[in-house]
Amino acid sequence: MPPRYVRVHPRDNVAIIVNPEGLPAGTRFSDGLVLREFLPQAHKVALRDIEEGEAVIRYGHPIGYATRRLAAGSWVREELVQLPPPPPLDELPLATATPPPLPPLEGWTFEGYRNADGSVGTKNLLGIATTVQCVAPTVEYAVRRIQNEILPRYPNVDGVVALTHLYGCGVAIEAPGAEIPIRTLRHLCRHPNLGGDALLVSLGCEKLQPERLLADPRLPLLDAPPYVIRLQDAELRGFGDMVAAILRAAEKRLEELNARRRVPCPASELVVGLQCGGSDAFSGVTANPAVGYAADLLVRAGATVLFSEVTEVRDAIHLLTPRAINEQVARDLIREMRWYDEYLARGGADRSANPTPGNKRGGLVNVVEKALGSVAKAGTTAIMAVATHGERVRAKGLVFAATPASDFICGTTQLASMNLHVFTTGEGSPYGLALVPVIKVSSRTALAERWPDLIDLDAGRIATGEATIEQVGWDLFRLILEVASGRKKTWADHWGLHNALALFNPAPVT
Repeated sequence: MPPRYVRVHPRDNVAIIVNPEGLPAGTRFSDGLVLREFLPQAHKVALRDIEEGEAVIRYGHPIGYATRRLAAGSWVREELVQLPPPPPLDELPLATATPPPLPPLEGWTFEGYRNADGSVGTKNLLGIATTVQCVAPTVEYAVRRIQNEILPRYPNVDGVVALTHLYGCGVAIEAPGAEIPIRTLRHLCRHPNLGGDALLVSLGCEKLQPERLLADPRLPLLDAPPYVIRLQDAELRGFGDMVAAILRAAEKRLEELNARRRVPCPASELVVGLQCGGSDAFSGVTANPAVGYAADLLVRAGATVLFSEVTEVRDAIHLLTPRAINEQVARDLIREMRWYDEYLARGGADRSANPTPGNKRGGLVNVVEKALGSVAKAGTTAIMAVATHGERVRAKGLVFAATPASDFICGTTQLASMNLHVFTTGEGSPYGLALVPVIKVSSRTALAERWPDLIDLDAGRIATGEATIEQVGWDLFRLILEVASGRKKTWADHWGLHNALALFNPAPVT
């Protein structure tokens, strides 16, 4: 491969190296630029002299300010770029550049499971939820028994999932912030891929009582829907009785689930969550723009698309509030940014703590550069609504669903709404979720070649000119429909790579 770099915007004074092994000092590009030192793949080269204090520009926006003079052809490293202040929240434009609707995309369907509440599943799972960590080992034991002894008799059910977590007791259950994990769990218990209802296993003495998670606060009988099993109930005498009660309820629910069949559903029934993990400097050039193109296609088809991760949106918020459908949605975006600023400040942290060592190894110098690349996943359509942490999204179109940027917490929080997940990565991650299919998109071909049995779609072809953003976006759109229909398995589901649920709990633990 000849020496190549990628410059995103005409205003940019830096670019990233494309060549997989990096390039040595003295390398000359076709435009005459000569490298002054070795540069690894994905790291930034100064395209011209950048004076001390001058803005370092990528994506057409400043990602920081040079701490000393950077000569053309030199390596623009993290320590040479000073982090700029975040966009001030009180000075943002509100719905000043709302994009016009794109032409509808009609006739696209997938095979899904329709539920009584109107939602549509992309899997058919038996879910066993818990109110407290104390019961998790018992539930996990019961799940193994169900998988081995009962599930084989119900071939139309894809599997059984234990919804275990670390919440439920030893917490300030009424404190501000406690509503976030509780409402997240409430929506997880009614996830479309569980047929709209999970079994619920409670200990009995915990602070998170089952009534808080049920649609009807009146507790049912032990063996009646929605099947609440309380391990401290007097009729359960010992561990054997507890497990037997879970197995009885599981068999009844499996009979109901086994009757479900996939039926043609319009693509508008999809609720697709978007997320980055192990991002690199290519993420905002290849994978995220391709996902953004697919997001536009989904919106045109009437679907719901969620983008999230507050700290990876905060430094690009000035690009998003103008895209809001109205001023209220723009103010809702600002509300979520402000809440998280204050949350981080209470913990003695700020957004600068976001980039990981892997992000930096992959060429990202700071959270500003990361955010500008991250929001490319949101495509180009109007932002129709904002959901706060753990809230169930009801709107159609592009929605900002507030979550932390932590992969596991973001995915768990998005599960309150989504029935399919798209995860972009540059450095690589074997991440997966049991409740929904997770399609992993690589930003670099080198990663897709190194992990051919973990990466579902290679967007690195965009950087080498083998494919366009539009082509990879269409590839992803079609793949989403295939995976949602059960016709194609993601690698994470193939291997059974399913991360534990990680609830976001900003409230005090007692």
